[in-house]
Amino acid sequence: QANEANETIGGKKKKRRKAKMPSFYTQKPVPKENKTRRLTPSVYSQEMSLSTEERFANTKEVHPPRILELMDMSMTTHQKMSMVDMDQALFQPYPSELIFQNVIPTHIYKLQLRLFNVDKVPRRVKVELQESEYFSVVGPENSLSKVAPCRSVTFTVFFKPQEKKDYHFSVVFVTERERFEVPVHAIGPRAILNFQDEIQFPMCLVKATMERTQQMINVGNSPAKFELTTQEPFSVVPSCGTLEIGESMQVVISFSPITKGEYNQDLLLHYHTGENVFASLRGTCEELDINLGTDSITLNKTYISLASIHKISLTNTSDSILHYCWSVWASQLEENLSLMRGSSVLQEMEEEVREQLLFQYKSDPTLIHRLPVLYRALQYGKGKTELDHLVLSHSCITLEPATGKIWPKMSQTFTIFFKPKKAKFYQGTIYCDITGHQSRLPLKFKGEGMGPKLQLSYNMMNMKNVFVGERNCYEVDVSNKGLIDAPFKLSCPNTTFGRCFSFNPDEAVIPFGGHQIVRIVFHSRTIGPFSEDLILTVKGQPKPLILTFRGCAVCPTFHFNLAELNFGDVAFGFPKTLTCTLFNTSFVPMYFSLRVLGDGLGSPSVTSAKQVSDMSKYNWKNCVSALSDITIKVTLCSNTARTYKMTMAVDVEGVGEAIKSLPIYARCICITPSKSPSFGRCC
Repeated sequence: QANEANETIGGKKKKRRKAKMPSFYTQKPVPKENKTRRLTPSVYSQEMSLSTEERFANTKEVHPPRILELMDMSMTTHQKMSMVDMDQALFQPYPSELIFQNVIPTHIYKLQLRLFNVDKVPRRVKVELQESEYFSVVGPENSLSKVAPCRSVTFTVFFKPQEKKDYHFSVVFVTERERFEVPVHAIGPRAILNFQDEIQFPMCLVKATMERTQQMINVGNSPAKFELTTQEPFSVVPSCGTLEIGESMQVVISFSPITKGEYNQDLLLHYHTGENVFASLRGTCEELDINLGTDSITLNKTYISLASIHKISLTNTSDSILHYCWSVWASQLEENLSLMRGSSVLQEMEEEVREQLLFQYKSDPTLIHRLPVLYRALQYGKGKTELDHLVLSHSCITLEPATGKIWPKMSQTFTIFFKPKKAKFYQGTIYCDITGHQSRLPLKFKGEGMGPKLQLSYNMMNMKNVFVGERNCYEVDVSNKGLIDAPFKLSCPNTTFGRCFSFNPDEAVIPFGGHQIVRIVFHSRTIGPFSEDLILTVKGQPKPLILTFRGCAVCPTFHFNLAELNFGDVAFGFPKTLTCTLFNTSFVPMYFSLRVLGDGLGSPSVTSAKQVSDMSKYNWKNCVSALSDITIKVTLCSNTARTYKMTMAVDVEGVGEAIKSLPIYARCICITPSKSPSFGRCC
């Protein structure tokens, strides 16, 4: 591009063209850090095979140079005002960096570097001399003169390598406002791995894996140390390696989508020399229309310790092999989150991460790819579990086979074992994670576990009135009406009357169809009404059987043959004895003791004949057999003149004190001798 201007030479007018900014710089340069150059394998291979001059000729892009220092324009020029921003140099170098490559040691190479004045006024620029054994810079002859706007000045950079390796240098320029640099690189030997720019995978089923094998050869002139990385659902093996010049290896790229749709990711090939090369990976994922034969099953009622069997089938109508795995989790996300709970390291952040991921997962199912593979490694024995069988959390359902594959146009039959551990109602859902279907196939189940069926010959016994101290025996027949053995244990409540029961046997195992006689003994030393529930606990039954005993513990019945003991008048110091009979009208022996209320605990009354053989005891104890009587002698020997109105109390052992009493009446009189006769005086 040029503008015409008239110039008179030798009296003739001649058109002259004014130079403007070259075509490659019609727009403002893009900052280098904001524009990443992406090289495909073919472009990188072609670029590395170019000579220095060919690469220089193919350079099209420019970016602003890096400013090293800002100068005080008042000290360098009178043109202090500039139309160029402060973050941009007054001169734009072309090219933005110089690259020498495929050079021969001791040969001299040169490249021209042009600096364009991007300001609206003439500006001065000079090169800052730097010592280098390999690089040198030569400027124009009139290097001290100013450069007009939109005009350029050319510098020549010479390079003389001594060996095949990388060299780095910077050419520093000084303008009236700043110092900036232009980097110079000399690229030594490089590895070049031939790789496809784009790898297209054929249609893949959800949760299936497609593989592509890429033969990779080092066609460069240096050994290759490389790394290969990509993002899910793509993966690459090996992820790193070393190839000598001319050597080759196979790289396997896998495509494992878990949701349907189209996928596009980059495969990054990173060389140890710093270059990054990008290949494109593309794939499409589809979902099969596949379902279980039924989505709900009702399991037969099953006794605990026994098992019932149910079968379901799954048919593969596609032309691909389908892999399946049964699980208790509805999705892979829930499974991974469950495994996170097993890690003590992640336990504190579990709730926060769980809520956040579940919220995001609803709008972006591919979020599952972001969960680290570490969570899968935390699964307790997952590898062995998948190879053996599936056991649900409540351990009542076993499914076989739990993992495997279904061949095309074939069906797989699954056997479900229902083995309840408790007599209760079970229900839940298990899921089949299968290739070709995005969501896991649910299978709802319900079933009832039955425990041993024991039956009592009666559930309530009314004992009515029972005597204290009497051993009452009862028998109950416990029969097994079920189809499994029934271990049981009989226990009583820890109450006053509950502790009065004993059993024989208190525990046993009744085979199916059999029965057991249990002997129950009630022996109480306490009177009063009672109602006690004996607990028959059956292993495997959540609810025990209740055997109720009701009744009232009463005192033994007895009476005296007299209404009272009346001694009448007794002489002072002379004993007097009366007899009475105590009749036991109950059916149990009665242990009793007698005492006279108010008789005191002092020294007993005695006579010269020792009226009572043993009066040192406060009361007298004895036993009267069932339906019998005993004769009681009561002796009164008074040493005090007084009237007696007392009571003889009967205490029954184990029942209470003063259960019955017999009144005692007496009066002790004292005989006073008459006065001595008086005698008169004898003469």
